[in-house]
Amino acid sequence: MVKPRVYADFHNADAEGRLRLNCVGTIEDLARQGITLHKGMSLTFYSDDLDAGGRPDELLADGVVSFSEEEHCWVAAIDWSAIHHASDGRPVPAERAERSP
Repeated sequence: MVKPRVYADFHNADAEGRLRLNCVGTIEDLARQGITLHKGMSLTFYSDDLDAGGRPDELLADGVVSFSEEEHCWVAAIDWSAIHHASDGRPVPAERAERSP
C-alpha cells in the first residue's frame, strides 16, 4: 500500500526532533487529500529542495504521526538519517521512521 505524501517543513521540528504538522502547505495537502490525522498514522513527508544542478528535487522521509500535548499540534517522528531526495529512488523502510534523531 502506498502511503499518502504530505508536505512538511523539515525546518519546523520540535525539541524532540519531530516535524510539526501545522504549516500552511501541510494543512492544504491534508485537506486536499481528505486526510484526518490520527495517532500511529504512517505518511510520507516531502519538502521542496534542489539537486546539485539547481533543479527541483524533493526531500522525502517516512514518518509516524502523534499528537503533542506540549506543542498542542500534530507531529511526526521521522528518521533524520533516512531523509533522501526523490531522485535517489530509494524507499524508506517504515520501521526506521519510528525512530527520532
